[in-house]
Amino acid sequence: MSNRYILHLGDCIEVMRTMADSSVDSIVTDPPYHLTQVSRGPHAANANPETPHARARIGDKGFMGKTWDGGDIAHRVEMWAECLRVLKPGGHLLAFAGSRTYHRMTCAIEDAGFEVRDQIMWIYGSGFPKSKNLHGEHAGWGSALKPSHEPICMARKPLIGTVAANVELHGTGALNIDACRVHADDAQGGEYVVKRFAPGASVVADGNWKQDVEFRGEMKVGRWPANVIHDGSPEVLEQFPDAPGQMADASLIPAARAGQNVSGALRAGRSDEASADRVYANVGGTNFAMKPGARRLDSGSAARFFYCAKASRADRNEGIGGNDAPAVATEATMRDREMADWPQRNGNHHPTVKPMELMRYLVRLITPPGGTVLDQFMGSGSTGKACMFEGFDFVGIDMTPEYVHIADARIAFALKKSLMPKDGRGDAVMPKPIDERQHDMFGIE
Repeated sequence: MSNRYILHLGDCIEVMRTMADSSVDSIVTDPPYHLTQVSRGPHAANANPETPHARARIGDKGFMGKTWDGGDIAHRVEMWAECLRVLKPGGHLLAFAGSRTYHRMTCAIEDAGFEVRDQIMWIYGSGFPKSKNLHGEHAGWGSALKPSHEPICMARKPLIGTVAANVELHGTGALNIDACRVHADDAQGGEYVVKRFAPGASVVADGNWKQDVEFRGEMKVGRWPANVIHDGSPEVLEQFPDAPGQMADASLIPAARAGQNVSGALRAGRSDEASADRVYANVGGTNFAMKPGARRLDSGSAARFFYCAKASRADRNEGIGGNDAPAVATEATMRDREMADWPQRNGNHHPTVKPMELMRYLVRLITPPGGTVLDQFMGSGSTGKACMFEGFDFVGIDMTPEYVHIADARIAFALKKSLMPKDGRGDAVMPKPIDERQHDMFGIE
């Protein structure tokens, strides 16, 4: 540990109760999904504890037999109320959830006093189904779909005053849009020109507004970040349609426009409307509206409009070593995964590690420069690792000793690496290859 991060071993509620009010700028966390619980309506959680409808109890086994996924911690209002207390006014919370249990977690977050602002959808191709496959005359039937997305709840502690006033006072309350723009060859920005209403504009004879003021502006590089994130895998990319130019050319003939208002394929022409004169310069390098009939010159899959974060084995094991051989085959079943020797195969054997690039993007989106990020379900430390590269301080909590040890090693390595000289591509210049025999050169125990 260092002055940049502190890790706690213990129950997250109890640890947070020792933290000062308004002491963190953001929370980015990946709570247990409680996938073994059966959702049976709004009163199931308070059902008779001796019935099958009762909530899971602390100590029960959960996902892949892990004790930390038992219980109902992510669905408890009191836990999220502690998060609310330690957050600064206007501070944002990002919390991952399972698609089937997202609503339980989000309701608890809202009941604790947060404002639910949005849902980010993380789409990936590496999910594996936990399905009961039938046999005999019912062969080919099963009980579950392949999971390919995880929703992320975006919530905010209520502001004090306006957004601008809250940001001025506390540094929190807004999103870092420019630092999270989605960059691509066809989103380079540049100067644009548009006609706008003149001061005191009036309606002209044809019923349209007079437009004779020319405005020049500068479009920023990169697209506005969306509430969809994907992992760039072939399975995901093939689900996005090809979107050359985003939309096809449209006819300027009114009679021909009747059948052209097709969502996602064609844009309506505007014929003799005054707004048809609106035109942007630098046509080939923008994603903005332009004069009808002028084709946008960008091309490719619609996936390019969304942020892409990829995971890797090096990301998982960096700083702690481990065997490069996979613990299970690509098409492994849930049973194969449960029985695999993860500790032997991977230095980081946590089963739900998030990609560091994804976590860097998320902490950057909601944390002010130099801010402190809390992850009360730290696991193997991916959020903390991301914070070291993004220049944030980090507070992590986890109830499992072995995960705290793994997180400490990963975060310490990331901190050292973030301080190393960079090459022309921005990558750290490593003195020599790092493996488990070289931890002492970075002070990792």
